[in-house]
Amino acid sequence: MADVTVLKAVGRLDQDASAAFQSRLVGLVDVPGGAKVALDFGLVDYVSSVGLRTLMVAAKKSKAGGGKIAVAALTPVVREIFEISRFNFVIPVFADLRASLLSMSADAAVAFDAGG
Repeated sequence: MADVTVLKAVGRLDQDASAAFQSRLVGLVDVPGGAKVALDFGLVDYVSSVGLRTLMVAAKKSKAGGGKIAVAALTPVVREIFEISRFNFVIPVFADLRASLLSMSADAAVAFDAGG
């Protein structure tokens, strides 16, 4: 959406899925000049400690490169995991994708509203 990349995750972010997800996410954030990435977790039903580590690695790389990462639309189970682990203090969490886009770019929110 405009100047923000949206990465939609589905299913479980655990030992089996974390390596592929980390590779994709780090590839998006580890770019010269930084990148803005909104993670849509609306269809993620579980995040393990390995999954949280994946997000931590990406958040550190993003911050070091001047980028931003936000997570949106956590399911109740995943929201609880984020709150218990206090991960909501590591990566900004938003109620929905539009709010996460707006936090990074007004142009991205306008593109989202326009359906694009």
